[in-house]
Formats: sequence, structure tokens, C-alpha cells
Amino acid sequence: MWNNTTTTSTNPEEYIKDSIIPQEHQTKVSYNEIIGSSVNDFEKKYPELSKEFKQIQKEQYDLFAGKMLDYGLGNIALGSTLTEDEDVQLSLTGIWLRCNDKINRLKNMLKRKGKNYVNDEPMIDSFIDISNYGIIAQLVMRGKWKK
Repeated sequence: MWNNTTTTSTNPEEYIKDSIIPQEHQTKVSYNEIIGSSVNDFEKKYPELSKEFKQIQKEQYDLFAGKMLDYGLGNIALGSTLTEDEDVQLSLTGIWLRCNDKINRLKNMLKRKGKNYVNDEPMIDSFIDISNYGIIAQLVMRGKWKK
């Protein structure tokens, strides 16, 4: 009976345990086998979209890695170690301002039907930067913006 099924862990790869059937007679079935995995289901239903999404993530990561080697941690940490709440708040404010700059650039480019005045920096670059800033903000908020 599924109503009496419990998991021993929040890890979806661990097995489901039915509390009514004696353990020696239980069949080991993973959580994902019962309800499915959203990632697996998505990839089966939308293989091309899934492949392209992962490719975009790789391109974003490549750009992020290159910029990190150029800028280092200091531009986001603003010279702090991000151990104090005030420092984290200041860092997040800086990220917000950078995103706001990118959004305003996008707005102006859209008004001009994609025309930009900075050579070698198309509209897509602003979208990539905003996406990466979102990830950077999460790293800062999780206390992971460090070596």
C-alpha cells in the first residue's frame, strides 16, 4: 500500500520501505522508479531542448571561469571575506546594481531593435551576464564565494 510507504532518507536514490510488508519480503524500488525523475522525464520528452540547455550552461561556465581568473573574488566580495552579514548585504547590493545595468542595456537595445554601440558585445552577452550574476548571488548567499 502506497499510503503506508515511508522513505528512510530524503535521498531519492535510497530505497523505499513499506511499513506493512515484512522487510525480508520487500522489493527494493528506488524513489525515482516510483514517481519518476523530473530530469529524466524532461530529457526524454524534450531531448533537443535538454541538450541545448546543457550546452548553454557549459558556455556560461566557461565564461564565468575566464572572468573569475581575470577579476578574482575581490570584485564581488568588495575587499571583505563575506563573513559578516553587512558584507554579504553589500555584495548582494553590488550584484543587484550590476544586473540593473545589464537590464537597462537590454532595454535600450530592444528599443533600438538589437542595435548596440559596443563592438563585440551583442545582446546575448547581457543575458549571459545576468544569468551568471544570479548564480554568483546564490554562491554569496550560501557562503561559498571563496577559494
